[in-house]
Amino acid sequence: MTALLLRDLKLSVRAGGGALIGVLFFMTVVAVIPFGVGPDLNLLSRIGPAIVWIGALLSALLGLDRMFQTDREDGSLDLILMQEHPLALTVLIKCLAHWLGNGLPLVIASPLLGLFMNMSEVAIGATMLTLLVGTPALTFIGAVGAAVAVALPRGGLLVSILVLPLAIPVLIFGVSASYAAVEDPAPFMPPFLILVAITMFFAVIGPIGAALALRNTAD
Repeated sequence: MTALLLRDLKLSVRAGGGALIGVLFFMTVVAVIPFGVGPDLNLLSRIGPAIVWIGALLSALLGLDRMFQTDREDGSLDLILMQEHPLALTVLIKCLAHWLGNGLPLVIASPLLGLFMNMSEVAIGATMLTLLVGTPALTFIGAVGAAVAVALPRGGLLVSILVLPLAIPVLIFGVSASYAAVEDPAPFMPPFLILVAITMFFAVIGPIGAALALRNTAD
């Protein structure tokens, strides 16, 4: 499992630019917003957490279709399906490697983009914390879409279509918790704990669903 984690981590970083492409796309999405809404710093500060979360969500979709596609192309997927270890556990390790290579850099880059959106220190910290907790859920959801589309020659669009509806609750509670941290009447913990519960739920359901999809694809 450790060897698989290190291998997939290297592949997730190298394939298609990996973390660099995701962070650059993240920065581009957030950077163009002020040109659309105007130079109102108060407005940018209010909508900052939502914009950062939307940018992170769109960036997280990049490379999801390659989670299993590379293994299929070089024949590693057949070996993974024939191994003795539970396939769901293998998928969980691959999801962890994908998040470390693509999701964690987005979390690290979020404070810089928060400053760009004129967000306060509390809002930046809350947004970074919610991204740290919520982005793994996007990876687990994306694993199911990637497994379904692994046999398709151009499955990237299909993965995005499958993932986006399921990712809406993650976006809602991630943004709600970020706003609650800076709005006194709104408590931070309830939406944050729901976000944690969503991530834990998909951490169980996602690998199992992806494993079943991979089995059906192989059959």
